[in-house]
Amino acid sequence: GDEPKITPIQNPTGRPDYKPVSMPMPAPKIAERNPNSLWRAGARAFFKDLRAKQVGDIMTVQMTLSDSATLENKTERDRIDNESANVTNLLGFEGELTRYLPDGVNPAAIANFGNTHGTEGDGSIERSEEISLTFAAVVTQVLPNGNLVIMGRQELRVNSELRELMVTGVVRPSDIDSDNKISHEKIAEMRVAYGGRGTLSELQQPRWGMQLWDILFPF
Repeated sequence: GDEPKITPIQNPTGRPDYKPVSMPMPAPKIAERNPNSLWRAGARAFFKDLRAKQVGDIMTVQMTLSDSATLENKTERDRIDNESANVTNLLGFEGELTRYLPDGVNPAAIANFGNTHGTEGDGSIERSEEISLTFAAVVTQVLPNGNLVIMGRQELRVNSELRELMVTGVVRPSDIDSDNKISHEKIAEMRVAYGGRGTLSELQQPRWGMQLWDILFPF
């Protein structure tokens, strides 16, 4: 088949799935103006680290995720119910039952009930994930308290397989290192999407006929 196409570079805020972040914030402070001063508030300084702080600025995100989990669950349930009413007759109707039950009817046990129910389940989950990447992210929004909303996208195509990575989150400017880098554990509300599409991904998916069969016969 045809190899997947790489999407062109575009404004992150113009994507259909983009939504600005809105959180409870303190009251904004009005910056003081000094008309006769040589320094302007918010201007870049010559002797200051050029860290990302405005919309459109770029920073480097270092991500090293190593996650493993093991979960085991076992459930066992037994229930036995017995009811005995000690009824020896049913107003004479027990004799009529012999026409439908040729093996005979015991009037003393005609109103007795018994039920036995058992459930047993055993399940286990084991997973291990590891991601080690360094990529660039762009500041898409500056919150009223100064925190930065960042978004980074990366696409890598090898032969007919396209790998996609998308990361969004909120960072504090003080957590950005002097070399304009930030590690993933300092990103709040981080969302990571890592996947791919192409020949290998299609081979890992069941055919549409099998998917339709599973829908019609889920059990």
